[in-house]
Amino acid sequence: MKEIDKNIGQLIENMMAEDKLQSPSFDFTSKIMAEVHVLEEKKLKAYKPLISKPIWILIGLAVATLVIYVSLFSVSQNDLEIEEIGKLYSGKISNTFSGIHFSKNILYAILIVPIMILVQVGILKNYFDKKYQL
Repeated sequence: MKEIDKNIGQLIENMMAEDKLQSPSFDFTSKIMAEVHVLEEKKLKAYKPLISKPIWILIGLAVATLVIYVSLFSVSQNDLEIEEIGKLYSGKISNTFSGIHFSKNILYAILIVPIMILVQVGILKNYFDKKYQL
């Protein structure tokens, strides 16, 4: 066993003696740093929202225009039909939920929890924007 180890050791020593040390080229460091800079530039991408501000403005204007159009130019016959349907369904809905009573604590929780979630989303968004800002 020891002879095999000696033979392997001698073989390795012979191979190492035959090979010369390789040295990098003169501008090796500058080439590597140039590649690093290229990789850093690829990583830096400006944040672009999925829906841009002009599109949001157009969507808002379209919704506002639709609401204004419906409120100003609605037909009176349709109003009567809509009122009748509304009365029919409002009666059914009120009868369905008439037996449910909430305590003040539950009502406060229902009002406060969504507000707190929105606040936390805003705080976390600012935190992560600052953390990952380059």
